[in-house]
Amino acid sequence: MVALSRGRYRARVASDTSDIEAAQQLRHLAFFGGGVDGLDVDPFDDICTHILVEDGASGQLVCCFRFLTLNGGDEIERSYSAQFYELSALRAFDGPMVEMGRFCIHPAFKDADILRVAWGAMTAYVDEKNVEMLFGCSSFAGTDTGEYLDAFAMLRDRHIAPRRWLPKVKAPNVFRFAARLRRKPDPKRAHLRMPPLLRTYLMMGGWVSDHAVVDPQMNTLHVFTGLEIRAIPPERKRLLRAIAG
Repeated sequence: MVALSRGRYRARVASDTSDIEAAQQLRHLAFFGGGVDGLDVDPFDDICTHILVEDGASGQLVCCFRFLTLNGGDEIERSYSAQFYELSALRAFDGPMVEMGRFCIHPAFKDADILRVAWGAMTAYVDEKNVEMLFGCSSFAGTDTGEYLDAFAMLRDRHIAPRRWLPKVKAPNVFRFAARLRRKPDPKRAHLRMPPLLRTYLMMGGWVSDHAVVDPQMNTLHVFTGLEIRAIPPERKRLLRAIAG
């Protein structure tokens, strides 16, 4: 199972209900703010593997996320993402898949090494399970599409899913950026407004849906994101496995 330490941080699999509750507390803080204590809980927590990234010195939980492992595309309707996207095209995918969800970093920690260790843990899990596709929902904070027009234009121009895997619209409120945006993206603004997790997916060859779901409950805009493991450039695979190893 996943367990690694790099520099100041260590990643491990949640081992009991107290670990999962700590993750739910961090998710609530990251997604809903620090004004009210609480837990972010949903039914998928019970069927997922939870990964914790901690400060090795203090034990402080600084990042968490969860994995749902599927044997292949015929199980895609079991995923969290299937609530929001019509994913029938992915039923034809014939290898093991993992949905990565509820990714968050403690708002008080800005260290880029946290994301590196998180990706190291993801890489270790993917290799351990012989996963062929990693997917999930990548979120932009807030529901104002106007803040992210350059980022969405960049997604439209460079990163839309291959037609054979393209998700269709299912959610009642979506922003069809691929069809509606006419602007040319400003690369610098697009980069700055792209969520770090999504940016990393894209650098490895990931792709997105042609629309964003407006999710008022989570106060986010999110795009379905897929990454075929065999499409990751060899140099990036080496870097990730160096962290994971």
